[in-house]
Amino acid sequence: MRLLTAGESHGPALLAVVEGVPAGIPLDAAFIDAQLARRQRGAGRGARQKIERDRVEILSGVRGGETLGSPVGLRVANRDWENWKARMAAGPIEPGREVTLPRPGHADLAGALKYDRQDCRDVLERASARETAARVAAGAVARRLLEELGVALASCVLAVGAVEAEREPTFEEALALDPEMPLPGDGARARALEAVEAARRGGETLGGAVLVVARGVAAGVGSHVQWDRRLDARLGAHLLSIPSAKGVCFGDVARSHRLPGSAAQDAIRHEAGRGYVRPTNHAGGLEGGVANGEELRATVLFKPVSTLARPLPTVDMRTHEPAPAHIERSDVCAVVPAAVVAEAVVALGLAEAYLEKFGGDSLRETRRNLEAYRARLAER
Repeated sequence: MRLLTAGESHGPALLAVVEGVPAGIPLDAAFIDAQLARRQRGAGRGARQKIERDRVEILSGVRGGETLGSPVGLRVANRDWENWKARMAAGPIEPGREVTLPRPGHADLAGALKYDRQDCRDVLERASARETAARVAAGAVARRLLEELGVALASCVLAVGAVEAEREPTFEEALALDPEMPLPGDGARARALEAVEAARRGGETLGGAVLVVARGVAAGVGSHVQWDRRLDARLGAHLLSIPSAKGVCFGDVARSHRLPGSAAQDAIRHEAGRGYVRPTNHAGGLEGGVANGEELRATVLFKPVSTLARPLPTVDMRTHEPAPAHIERSDVCAVVPAAVVAEAVVALGLAEAYLEKFGGDSLRETRRNLEAYRARLAER
């Protein structure tokens, strides 16, 4: 399975093409729309979310409520396009609105140099986190496949700025958290909301950390035999491709790297009816690049949003003179929607690995292969 997306932040629409989706997966627009709505929520979101009402149009690959085995084409319209036609047209555009003051921390300058552009808008429109709406839509397709194969996903926020969750939640607790600020602990949640508002008043932005949990991942998904088939490498690539994501760790390595090996590994035991299990999950469900059957737990670290209401110094690309950076409408804190995006890309990475492991041109075939594999594991 593979994914391509297209579209600019203020263009007519965002597009996603998901190829390699097995036939026979139940899928409708309402399921995808529910995931898109989750992405639009959260404390710290900017004015753009008051304009957009993200809804998917399924263009191909689905008929009668089931996938066909052909590429699934998805379209998410940008309502704000009506306000940007003069600046974002494919033909002649309105002159005099060029962005020549690149923002520190964004792709503006590096992208303009790479692609030989004089206007940073040619770069920032595609580099924008708005593109993640297309990946959340595509991730919903992967999520439906995983649900049919017994895998469930949840996510939450672990930190907003200097405010950290009082503890790491269970899978069920993560599902039940308030979507406005899904951070465990009432006290921590209140402090996180206060921190977001303080940043908004001060013209600042905040980063943080999110947790994604996948339950029901079959032991043996992924492989140790090549670097690019390791499941942690595959998922890490997906997660680090999210704008502002700067670090990924699995399990509790953020703490266990300080411990001796005897306290950081997961002992193994065998139980009748369950097979091989581990009483702890320091590894986050991954050993040697392979899923071990425990919950897969990934933590993703996000830097603060780069666009500041009080901009940092930059240089005008036309004159090379110092000036304040360009101000583009953006979020104060994007950590809450980042958790939803992280969940979506983990779904994409797991679906890729599942289809690599179990194959199948139809859901029935993939499920049959998975059931036969599980039956073999039960005999071990």
